[in-house]
Amino acid sequence: MSTRIDSHADIATGLAWLISREPVFAEMSALAGPLPLRRSPGGFAGLAGIVIAQQLSVKAANAIEARVEALVPDLDPKRFVLKRDATLRAAGLSAAKVKTLKAAAKAVVRGELDHEELLALDSEGVRAKLTALPGIGPWTADIYCLFCLGHGDAFAAGDLALQEAVRIAYALDSRPKEKALLAMADGWRPWRGVAARLLWAYYRVVKMREGVTG
Repeated sequence: MSTRIDSHADIATGLAWLISREPVFAEMSALAGPLPLRRSPGGFAGLAGIVIAQQLSVKAANAIEARVEALVPDLDPKRFVLKRDATLRAAGLSAAKVKTLKAAAKAVVRGELDHEELLALDSEGVRAKLTALPGIGPWTADIYCLFCLGHGDAFAAGDLALQEAVRIAYALDSRPKEKALLAMADGWRPWRGVAARLLWAYYRVVKMREGVTG
């Protein structure tokens, strides 16, 4: 069964389904509170936002994205391609991210990467399409499926915060690696996208509490 996350009602449906199967989801939900929808625009702008945010704090990523958008209004791919690499690096992008985003922008301009086409694909199809681009890995593709396409069952098992949240919630001795987490999350289908949102929210609350008590 194919699921989508386009509204808070979809999140509520998925969360109720998860809680009915594993009590730990009820415990996490009580601590995390309401879950954010976190939908983002698709296309180059959405992909760029994900790439920019890689390995950065939310505050740092937002600041860099604002500077890049000041240079390239609406993150238009045609304009982005024309910007000098040095100018983009001065805005805070690493050389690797400039290279990745230039390749993605060129693919969009050439018609090789189209958001409408991605909308018609399942998560595996989107993964294959995006990871064919230089510098785009599985994590970026999974996040795009989650937040730009609204796939209800997308799950970024390579995300360290998700792995750590699972370790804490399930009282595991160590953080599960990607393969182990994928196997564990198989029981959360077809609402792994809601499970991911809950785990991220739970992780943020736990870390905030650790900061207060530490």
